[in-house]
Amino acid sequence: MRMSIKSSTFAAEKDRSMTKEEQYQELVTQVASVVAGETDTIANMANVAAILHEAFGFWWTGFYRVEPIVESQKSKVERGELVLGPFQGPLACTRIPYGKGVCGTAWAKNETVIVPNVHEFAGHIACSSESNSEIVVPVRLNDKVIAVLDIDSKEFNTFDETDQKYLEEIVNYLSGGTQTLQ
Repeated sequence: MRMSIKSSTFAAEKDRSMTKEEQYQELVTQVASVVAGETDTIANMANVAAILHEAFGFWWTGFYRVEPIVESQKSKVERGELVLGPFQGPLACTRIPYGKGVCGTAWAKNETVIVPNVHEFAGHIACSSESNSEIVVPVRLNDKVIAVLDIDSKEFNTFDETDQKYLEEIVNYLSGGTQTLQ
């Protein structure tokens, strides 16, 4: 079943008097509705990036997918690099090595990383000099990181535990349609 949703149906983007938590609570419901029944992870990532980007007006919102290094036709190595996936915002880095930058660190640690000031993060990869804070949330399938959600802000100290809580909940909806990533 395909859904046709107009941007105006996303109430959280329209009501700036709502708290961040209230906006996320509405977005969780909207994301669940949008991805329900869709098995293509790339399509779901694209819609999630668009929903978050439009609702909060972040500088950059998108996904990097894990691309394992293929040593032979029969085996895949756990490590490789992150490859740019669906996103909203300005030009982005195309590939990020395992353990490098905020995205690679979140992948290596298999945990959400919040950076209040990216200029103070050792090894930060500056895809845009206008980014000042960042949050990266792993997308998991069977406890294995298959992608990361990366969100950048032009403001310092944009992200906190509220963002972490709800973004982790939102990316859990992507685990249902991972056929295109494996």
